[in-house]
Amino acid sequence: MDPMPSWVHLHMAALRAVAVLTMLLGIVCPLAVTGVAHLDPHTSVAYAELQAPRVARERGLDRAEVERLIRRHTTGRALGFMGEPAVNVLELNLALDGR
Repeated sequence: MDPMPSWVHLHMAALRAVAVLTMLLGIVCPLAVTGVAHLDPHTSVAYAELQAPRVARERGLDRAEVERLIRRHTTGRALGFMGEPAVNVLELNLALDGR
């Protein structure tokens, strides 16, 4: 008997599907490549921009405003050359909440 509940298998299959789709689009999906123990508050700029229309619609905001907030909460490369720019999701969500 399989020790994992069926919902775990469904969740894992959904994450694999998201990973394949985002790889085809050339965008890294943080939910598909990180585990629960990975608590990095950042996401890729491309993934944040992909979510902008949905966030704007759900929050009743103008898409341009959401994109402006994404840019405002994007950090540069470490030491100017290491890694990729990233969006601080916590700060972005607080800004979207108006805090």
